[in-house]
Amino acid sequence: MSESDLPNGMQYDPVTLTPDEFEIWVERFLVKLGTGKLTEFRTTRRERLQGSDGEYEIDIAARFEALGGNFLVLVECKHHKAAIKRDVVQVLRDRLESTGAQKGMIFATIGFQEGAIEYAKRHRIALVQVADGKTSYFTKGAGPTVYPPWLPRYVGWIITLSNEGNESYSLISEDHPHYLFADA
Repeated sequence: MSESDLPNGMQYDPVTLTPDEFEIWVERFLVKLGTGKLTEFRTTRRERLQGSDGEYEIDIAARFEALGGNFLVLVECKHHKAAIKRDVVQVLRDRLESTGAQKGMIFATIGFQEGAIEYAKRHRIALVQVADGKTSYFTKGAGPTVYPPWLPRYVGWIITLSNEGNESYSLISEDHPHYLFADA
């Protein structure tokens, strides 16, 4: 996403974004990732969905057609100051079950507690920590790091647990979205 894709006055550090700006960025990020790969990809923000046990307002609902079927992905955007807890992931799982959605994702400006990561892995919910694009650039050497101008402003880090129980991080960006569509 380039600077021109950001709403007027939007900051580059994801933590400094307002919750509304953060939702806008996540929605635009998903649109860029989804177009060209799927048919009929569309998103709606703050959509009210009827579930089997009531109505829910979802931060972003993404719909697409693939392999002859219709899919619904529920995306929650968490602009918190503390690590995301397990109960946040549990609420999304309940909404997935109630609405019949096929996938759930939580994008956050901060990390996730261990219990949240474990629960998300068991229930196939993707956890994405949005970070400054500089976190995707590694270099060896002494002195200050000079970052190339082509780095994206923001990237996402898919967070899950390895088979050994260690946290695992996979980079996603507009140029590298494939982990987003993996079995998170």
